[in-house]
Amino acid sequence: MVKKIGGFRTRTRDKLKKHFRQKGKISLRRYFQSFKEGDKVFLSAEPAIQNGMYLPRFHSKVGIVRQKQGNCYKVEMNDLTKAKILIVHPVHLKLVGQEGD
Repeated sequence: MVKKIGGFRTRTRDKLKKHFRQKGKISLRRYFQSFKEGDKVFLSAEPAIQNGMYLPRFHSKVGIVRQKQGNCYKVEMNDLTKAKILIVHPVHLKLVGQEGD
């Protein structure tokens, strides 16, 4: 058997990279944003913060907020045909319609 080397951030050099103009301190407004149950959210990873990050295979997908769990949110989405629940920190989420923010 082959032993896997590395975690879930391997082979994500371009996917988890910031634009050079957006490097630096993160926005506190985005870090402390809140969502309601049923909101549609866009998963957009903030590479500077690893806590509450989802697997990169779900990058730039849309899900629905189901409930709050601690500081994070449970986001339901379909992975091909199966419904999955991700626990994601709000810094990695954007309301649908605000992707350019």
